Amino acid sequence: MPPADTPIRYALLLHGAGAGAWEWNLWRDALHARGIDTRAPDLQPSPAGLEATTLADYREQARAALAALPRPRAAIGASLGGLLAWLCGDLADALVLVNPLPPAPWAGEAPARTWPARVPWQREARLASTRRAMPDADEAATLYALRRWRDESGAVLSEAVGGIDAPRPDCPCLCIASHGDTDVDPRTTARFAAAVGASLIALPGSHVGPLLGRDAARAAAQAADWLSAR
Repeated sequence: MPPADTPIRYALLLHGAGAGAWEWNLWRDALHARGIDTRAPDLQPSPAGLEATTLADYREQARAALAALPRPRAAIGASLGGLLAWLCGDLADALVLVNPLPPAPWAGEAPARTWPARVPWQREARLASTRRAMPDADEAATLYALRRWRDESGAVLSEAVGGIDAPRPDCPCLCIASHGDTDVDPRTTARFAAAVGASLIALPGSHVGPLLGRDAARAAAQAADWLSAR
């Protein structure tokens, strides 16, 4: 463990369900400007196929990628990636969770959902549905995302939304909650942050707004400033 006054110099960026490393482009620029090197892997399906992929498959990838970074290091995750970052907390020196899927018991506050074995977000991607998912993004960002959505494992989503028991890490944690998030209730994120002693930044915008919306650069800068102050 590095001394407490050693600044964060490395960060692992974990993307959300149906997305990829591309959603972190603005954040990588903001973090690099503050001397924080980043790695942003694309989470890979199980060799048995996407339909056979479980949350444990993604968790082990995330933990291996974080453990490979020099310390002091941060894990930063959005949505599903936020839950994965939380599950890597014992390996991190700081956490940033952006509209995260929360662990149990807070996951129980969301309505129950069922998912097919393969969630066809890539195959069924349409401009209209992407605009609805990104109401605070400009047209260029919307088109960029439209071409890059990917299908997701229904088993991963079922496990994540169903609630995962995970101990609270010892490292500092920042949660970012978007007022207009219709996927993860910002009130749930606020309650989760308060319960685990995390800092909280509340922002306008959608579920993906802090990464892909018009104010994404500002969100990235706030997170980078918080990390720089650790």
